[in-house]
Formats: sequence, C-alpha cells, structure tokens
Amino acid sequence: MPIIYHVAFADAWEDARQKGAYEHPSLKDEGFIHCSQDHQVAGVLERYFDGKTNLVKLVIDTDQLTSHYVFDWSPTTQDTFPHVYGPINVSAVTDVIPL
Repeated sequence: MPIIYHVAFADAWEDARQKGAYEHPSLKDEGFIHCSQDHQVAGVLERYFDGKTNLVKLVIDTDQLTSHYVFDWSPTTQDTFPHVYGPINVSAVTDVIPL
C-alpha cells in the first residue's frame, strides 16, 4: 500500500467529500494533481503554502486510487513527485491531517 500525500484547503476537501472525489484546479490546467512523498511535504508547504491557513494533508492509499498516478521528474526541485492523472476518489483517502 504505497502512500502519497496532497496538501489541500480544508473547505475544498469538504466539498470533495460531498461529491465523492477531489479535483484540484491543476487537474484541468496541467492534467494532473500534484502530490508528494512524506519527506517532500515540508518543502511543498514552504514553497507553495507559506502564510496560508485552513490546510489539511490528505493521506492517499495508491492501491485504492481509481485514477492513474505516476512519479514524474520536477526540474524546478530536481526531485521526483507523484502526480494523480484524474480525480482522487475519497475512498482512497485514509486520513486527513490538519496542518
């Protein structure tokens, strides 16, 4: 059960729970939802969420995902990150951790 993580705003997650799937705007704009491995979350928070509040970390069981995920190279950080190429079904989210 490989685990990946996605940082989201709590209200966006609540909307997703009602709909049954989470869709970040990047899915429409870039074709995937950015995710992280555990050791990458702190850097993601620092780079993209500095000063933001009302955040949660979605814990995603990749074995339960109904969308395809791939580890892609990020030239800006010189690291490989998991990307979900479709909505994240709420049943794949095993925990939601307030940040």
